[in-house]
Amino acid sequence: MPLPKFDPRQMPIAAIDEALPAVRSERLDPAALRGRFAQPPAWQPEQTDDRFRFDRSAPRDAAVLVPIVAHASGTTVLLTERTLHLRHHSGQVAFPGGRVEAGDPSPVEAALREAREEVGLEPSRVEVIGRLPEYLTGTGFRVTPVVGLVSPGFDPRPDPHEVAQVFEVPLVFLMDPRHHQRRRVRLAGAERLFFAMPYRPPGAAEEHFIWGATAAMLRNLYRLLAA
Repeated sequence: MPLPKFDPRQMPIAAIDEALPAVRSERLDPAALRGRFAQPPAWQPEQTDDRFRFDRSAPRDAAVLVPIVAHASGTTVLLTERTLHLRHHSGQVAFPGGRVEAGDPSPVEAALREAREEVGLEPSRVEVIGRLPEYLTGTGFRVTPVVGLVSPGFDPRPDPHEVAQVFEVPLVFLMDPRHHQRRRVRLAGAERLFFAMPYRPPGAAEEHFIWGATAAMLRNLYRLLAA
């Protein structure tokens, strides 16, 4: 079944969660993040699927790395913009990741392998601290988000076949619900709400439009850290 085409930037904003508290900055440093994943409180993920399945075949296992870069000035999340010619999620903002291959011992190894292949991030620079709940995409992937702390000083080497650019977003920005938009689109005769977190770097002319599965996984990270 062909996937529907729409520009998420043009979809109307249904709501912004301005009443929810931002995660306090002291919870976003590496030590606090390690502690939260080591001993998580009771919490519930907010969204674990795209709410529409366009691919009805058995889900294919995939994994992404949620790379949190431990800068002295504050933690950031490293993201990629996918190239336009890819079959799935072309042009979208995404975490480094892809399918779990037969030779991968676990989703963790798959996420680390994909991060090395896509952006040149060596596994030795990543301290895996935990996972977020699995997420089922509308394109039929069951994604395991693997959260890792990345030592600063990393120089990205993006694979030009898959990655158009690599950028970082302050974690304090992403963990503030005032930046979490709920946008509305009508697909297959039904209304769907999706998260979007547009980010414009200081002084930049264009924004990075984070939405869909990537934004939903970040929203789940917010729910864990805010619990």
